[in-house]
Amino acid sequence: MTQSRVPSPLNRKRLRVVTGMAVPSDGQKCKLSLTVFLPERKGKPLELNFQVNVVNLARHSIIEFMTNHTPLRPAPDSTPATLSRRPAQDGPSHAIVIGAGMGGLASAMRLGAKGYRVTVIDRLDSPGGRGSAIHQGGHRFDLGPTIVTVPQGLRDLWATCGRDFDRDVTLTAMEPFYKILFEDGSTFTACQDDAAMQAEIARLSPGDVAGYNRFLKDSEARYWFGYEDLGRRSMHRLLDLIKVLPTFGMMRADRSVYAHAALRVKDERLRFALSFHPLFIGGDPFNVTSMYILVSHLEKAFGVHYAQGGVSAIAKAMVKVIEAQGGTVLADTEVDEITVAQGRASGVKLLDGQKIAADLVVSNADAGHTYDRLMRNTPRKRWTPPRLKRSRWSMGLYVWYFGTKGTRDLWQDVGHHSIVVGPRYREHIKDIFIRGRLADDMSLYVHRPSVTDPSVAPSGDDTFYVLSPVPHLGHDNGVDWATEAEPYRAKMLAMLESRLLPGLSKHVTESLVFTPETFRDRYLSPMGSGFSIEPRILQSAWFRPHNVSEELPGLYLAGAGTHPGAGLPGVIGSAEVLGTLVPDAPRPRGADLPLRMAAE
Repeated sequence: MTQSRVPSPLNRKRLRVVTGMAVPSDGQKCKLSLTVFLPERKGKPLELNFQVNVVNLARHSIIEFMTNHTPLRPAPDSTPATLSRRPAQDGPSHAIVIGAGMGGLASAMRLGAKGYRVTVIDRLDSPGGRGSAIHQGGHRFDLGPTIVTVPQGLRDLWATCGRDFDRDVTLTAMEPFYKILFEDGSTFTACQDDAAMQAEIARLSPGDVAGYNRFLKDSEARYWFGYEDLGRRSMHRLLDLIKVLPTFGMMRADRSVYAHAALRVKDERLRFALSFHPLFIGGDPFNVTSMYILVSHLEKAFGVHYAQGGVSAIAKAMVKVIEAQGGTVLADTEVDEITVAQGRASGVKLLDGQKIAADLVVSNADAGHTYDRLMRNTPRKRWTPPRLKRSRWSMGLYVWYFGTKGTRDLWQDVGHHSIVVGPRYREHIKDIFIRGRLADDMSLYVHRPSVTDPSVAPSGDDTFYVLSPVPHLGHDNGVDWATEAEPYRAKMLAMLESRLLPGLSKHVTESLVFTPETFRDRYLSPMGSGFSIEPRILQSAWFRPHNVSEELPGLYLAGAGTHPGAGLPGVIGSAEVLGTLVPDAPRPRGADLPLRMAAE
């Protein structure tokens, strides 16, 4: 694989940056103006203007509100895993991680590798958070993420702990990745093989092959800049944001993912195939920055994989590593508040009133829940309740988990991953993200893991997971799911029977439904959103809640609501960023004893 050269933001022959800033006194505001002049496009220079309010808070400055943003434009003119409940032991260098989601477990592993004695506290009875599983009637329902797109991130995590990921978890490469079924009866099959993908593009739209290849080059450039550079380092300093703005401008980060796809290909089916991916991290393809087209390169370079045993098997393996490091994972235990002493995070208070002290705290709870609930008695300057309320949250999810009897040999053309596209794209997305309206039509992601992993269902049977994006609970015209849940499932069933799984209704046995209300109650997700704060350009990188808290020294954040964002690679990456911010723990004498491999 050849690394593409990303244009340097310091190449003054191609651009120049003009800034103006007066340093304010503590607590006072000032304005920062930034103008970026980019190379000429069609004879006209492009100009990017920012004007923001900056508040000096003694330790660091923060932007309170973006007051004037002019986008780039031409210048004028098996068995459920149960968590240990043994209490934490006394000792120095103690870290608490709130939440055993994938980002929290990854953070605990990195802290353990740095010498901390770690206690992970989770309100659920099994590890993984959204990546946990429920067992019902002989079926294992993997509740959240279903694919692994950057296995190297997990291998690096294990290696940091002196362990081998592939000894603990078995990955199976998916080929093809998924099949998209359009309403007109046409299909598009995505795979890693380049020749097969070229042929698939040519089959649907021969005139778009060249544009598709340009799109892949665009995707790779954004991967090296957005994922390997920005995604692997903290973006909590304002200066770091300013430094990268010129590169954002040159890469036209003001464009949406869909707009960039539409620039390269003309066929609407291909535009969908190249732009729907932000939905899997909670983003609106028509508004999320085109930096997220990097997902196409992720798929091409690393493939799409399935973890045998589901993502919950990865979570169980993570718990084993943490325990081998001397850490503890507490189940069925809910944190009620982050405690503060001498202006620093000092530990947590549980719902039962018990307090546990720590030298540092990592919150893998949703960033909104962290600041709105867990810090309700601590003054906040940036992530106040009004600020959180006016943030844009990712969409909600309606997920139907079901088992079928005697179907293993049925529906031979239905593979592990299918996407069944409804009659509308742009307007349906508007209904979900902008209007907050539950539409009659839908587009579905269908997961059939039993074709790859027979352990998910009884012999001869199947386990399914069908997901439909829906509005979150924060819209003024919110959906009454107590009334709508079952009618919506019936519509979903009818669509599946007519488009993908004929005769499905007579085979369904086990059934379980999650609505946005389930996400609110089970995961304490604000607005019942599926992926925390939506990853729009002004809610990404520096504008997202920081990995090192802006509000409280000694508090760190991991997971979907902080940098770099949602999705399995994103939350694992948030722990990598955390590892660069937290210093190594002082190790007592005699502490460097050999640890057992997790597989042992």
